[in-house]
Amino acid sequence: MTYHKTRATKETSIEATLDFTNQSETSISTGVGFLDHMLTLFSFHSGIALQLKVEGDTYVDDHHTTEDIGIVLGQLLLEAVRDKTSFTRYGTFYIPMDETLARVVTDISGRPFLSFNAEFSKEKVGTFDTELVEEFFRALVINARLTTHIDLIRGGNTHHEIEAIFKAFARSLKIALSESDTQGVPSSKGVIE
Repeated sequence: MTYHKTRATKETSIEATLDFTNQSETSISTGVGFLDHMLTLFSFHSGIALQLKVEGDTYVDDHHTTEDIGIVLGQLLLEAVRDKTSFTRYGTFYIPMDETLARVVTDISGRPFLSFNAEFSKEKVGTFDTELVEEFFRALVINARLTTHIDLIRGGNTHHEIEAIFKAFARSLKIALSESDTQGVPSSKGVIE
């Protein structure tokens, strides 16, 4: 399945496609180089091809672009989940990135909640403000209606810290979205909303 969305505000213009068949090439252009790199890693490790073209007010800073991308990706993920007839629901993954270690636990719960426990070694990676990592994940998790716990267990190089988080999130999501051995909604309530 493929999902497409456009979103335009006075701050950003976003065109995004998620291809869950992974038959497409990933192509990402956000105007924020470090974010392009992290989203490319997300695409590879989640197994979801991502086409993303963004024009944003990066002359101000990278905040609106980063947050709005999270919103759009979250909305697309929510569409995909609603179309699935069977999925595992829970996913946990640890990623070591040399000296760093990150853990992400995801529940496709229908109840949006983010627990973000990461203190980065530096405030910037290149020109990218590291505080925007939490803003991105908060926007994505709320709009996808996920419960997600992100923990940076061991730190070191700031680039490695953030990369480990993106990879661990992608892998935990891949597990949570994978087809379950039981059919139907993976909830004793019979519904996830």
